[in-house]
Amino acid sequence: MGSLSHIRVLDLSRVLAGPWCTQNLADLGADVIKVEKPGEGDDTRHWGPPFAKDAQGNDTAESAYFICINRNKRSITVDISRPEGQDLVRQLAAESDVVVENYKVGQLAKYGLDYESLKKVKPDLIYCSITGFGQTGPYAHRPGYDYIVQGMGGFMSVTGEHADFAGSSPQKAGVAIADLFTGMYASSAILAAVIHRDRTGQGQYIDLALLDTQIAMMANIASAHLCSEKIPQRIGNASPIIVPYQTFPTSDGWIIVAAGNNSQFRHLVTVGGRAELADNPLYLENPLRVQHRDTLIPLLEEMILKKTKAEWIVLLEQAGVPCGPINNMQEVFENEQVQARGVKLSVPHTSAGNMPLVASPMHLSETPVEVRLAPPTLGQHTNEILQERLHLDSNTITVLRNQGIV
Repeated sequence: MGSLSHIRVLDLSRVLAGPWCTQNLADLGADVIKVEKPGEGDDTRHWGPPFAKDAQGNDTAESAYFICINRNKRSITVDISRPEGQDLVRQLAAESDVVVENYKVGQLAKYGLDYESLKKVKPDLIYCSITGFGQTGPYAHRPGYDYIVQGMGGFMSVTGEHADFAGSSPQKAGVAIADLFTGMYASSAILAAVIHRDRTGQGQYIDLALLDTQIAMMANIASAHLCSEKIPQRIGNASPIIVPYQTFPTSDGWIIVAAGNNSQFRHLVTVGGRAELADNPLYLENPLRVQHRDTLIPLLEEMILKKTKAEWIVLLEQAGVPCGPINNMQEVFENEQVQARGVKLSVPHTSAGNMPLVASPMHLSETPVEVRLAPPTLGQHTNEILQERLHLDSNTITVLRNQGIV
């Protein structure tokens, strides 16, 4: 039994931040019902290629994007634009502990599915809204997009090659970090609200914003600005205060070298055949190496280019110099540590046969995370949920289907 096996979650969210949150809750054992639009479903179902393949190697209707954020959930299709559909969702909310949604501010109020409406049928309900800019402020009604928030929240101002580097520009992250972090904060806030409800019987409303989250996750960068009033700049893959602490190209790929002290620097240049650099007066101490990085780094680049990525990893690990490869995704899943940790899973799926998934990183000794359900096909569990939760008979469900309500 998972830690949250006693918790029921009604998931009205779509795309990434909300589904990431509810997948975390589902992985911990919560019974998550994903409400989708009949005939269309979550937008990410159509975000491909790539799509999962069946046993014959043909594409299924299951996009890789949807797959990564919707395991351990059950899917029900309901048209919430119609009064009958709204009533079904209200009944499901009354049987739930948590509701998660990421509609525009005020949009669900016209359907009677906002917090004020639903807490009338479930007074101790925990209701989490995820938006781009939150429920208050002059930007509240703007739509929120991760890419834009990465820019507005300062992340892109410090990500990318140094402004003096030819052709440099601000860069976004390779994944939607504002969405993903917001989903993580949302799941943490929901767990706190569950504990509060269990102690006091009180539900509550949770207001999560992508922009707030993006600024919060700037961590030491934001703090440095507030303390110094200086504006942090892009510096690429190098550290502003430690040299060498950056990426280097090898003869067949890239590695990261993190020589954080004088001893590690000496070991680095010694195994690279340039031991004399450790005794150069310009590079004896880290502050000197920072000061003279423009002359030192080209020498190190020339040295590191002479060996392969694998050769350097072996040499530096033996010498006690912190290092690591920059792996592509194939190399990630071929890595012995990744394989030992069971990061790649394969679960049965109705159309894809065995569907590959990335495991949750949460390892609990007494209530371990397990994949109980593959990412659902659209509306896969509609009949099951209506019968189980709302006690509707097959004739009533058939009428709802014929009317296009489910």
